[in-house]
Amino acid sequence: MGADGACPATTLNIPARFELRPHARGDFPYGWGVSLRGVEGAVGSPWARPLGGVLDQLVVESEVLAENPLGDPARRPLYVYRPPGIEFDHPKGLPSVYVIQGFTGQVDMWLGRQAFEPTMIERIDAMFTTRSCPDAIIVFVDAWTSRGGSQFINSAATGRYLDYLCDEVVPFIDDRYPTLVGRDHRGLAGKSSGGYGAMVVPMLRPDVFGALASHAGDALFECCYQPEFPLTARILRDHFDGSWDVFHERLASAATFDFQRHGAPLNAYGMACCYSPDLSRPGAALLPFEISTGRLIDDVWALWLEHDPVRMAPHHAAALRSMHRIYLDAGKSDEWYLDLGAQAFAQELAKIGAAHTLELFDGKHGGLTCRYPGAIRELVSALVP
Repeated sequence: MGADGACPATTLNIPARFELRPHARGDFPYGWGVSLRGVEGAVGSPWARPLGGVLDQLVVESEVLAENPLGDPARRPLYVYRPPGIEFDHPKGLPSVYVIQGFTGQVDMWLGRQAFEPTMIERIDAMFTTRSCPDAIIVFVDAWTSRGGSQFINSAATGRYLDYLCDEVVPFIDDRYPTLVGRDHRGLAGKSSGGYGAMVVPMLRPDVFGALASHAGDALFECCYQPEFPLTARILRDHFDGSWDVFHERLASAATFDFQRHGAPLNAYGMACCYSPDLSRPGAALLPFEISTGRLIDDVWALWLEHDPVRMAPHHAAALRSMHRIYLDAGKSDEWYLDLGAQAFAQELAKIGAAHTLELFDGKHGGLTCRYPGAIRELVSALVP
């Protein structure tokens, strides 16, 4: 760009058979070549919509993820949203909400757009720009693994993602952003596997998080996971020689991710890495069913059930009762019956006297991005001193 804002002249090498000459309007059909010009500034809706706040796209290096069993990167992206007018030296401490992604998710997916919809970041920005939510710092955490996800817990097969979130990311944010330090001003939100993490992490680490919002979080494992075990057995038999090794080799070399063929086995093995890691083989898992028949292996399945939020709740009653806000929702047609999981978790919360709300709405498992801002507002409102 020239000093006066004009584009500098460019020399073009035009073949001799072409002649460049000025044209009057109308020389080309439909006025071609006479009206288009470059302009400054953001393109605006429905493309990149200018943000009122700021999204800081950071890169961090984790010590606890270094040398994880899968060899996954210890260097991670970390996104932090600041509302309009909030700088690093803001004089007033603000609540913070950490947003975690679903299985197979990674943090840059929050920038993706669905047809005729704002992105996740644009939705959050609109909420804060219109002042319909008190100011807060919103942190988007990446816990991707090459097995599809981490469930945000520590595992001998995937790595220490609970410690990464609670003991590395949270202190990093509190040290650099104007946050109110302490669990009473910190919330956790997510959907699907992120919703699972939002339920489980505050149970395991109530010293870190004091509020949670779960959108269709994994719960009631016999409903959300077990029905796919026979499907996975069939897929392995028919397409992958009945072998997990063959499945992983072919998935790694596949040109595209075919959800119909890869989805169920990837989910089953990824969850097994989190809930029933094979302690004798780093990075590997024990499966809770026989590949040849789909029949349950009871002792391994029991390890999974120990991680079910519905079954965990009674053992973490004090932590759940201490939450300033528990927000649950799910679509009534969720393909993995996570509406039933949300109801079962809510029933356990009621039994132990933990205040909560549950909203079931007309919808399936996908297309729930529109529900995040309202849940985040619920958490922020509960976390403001």
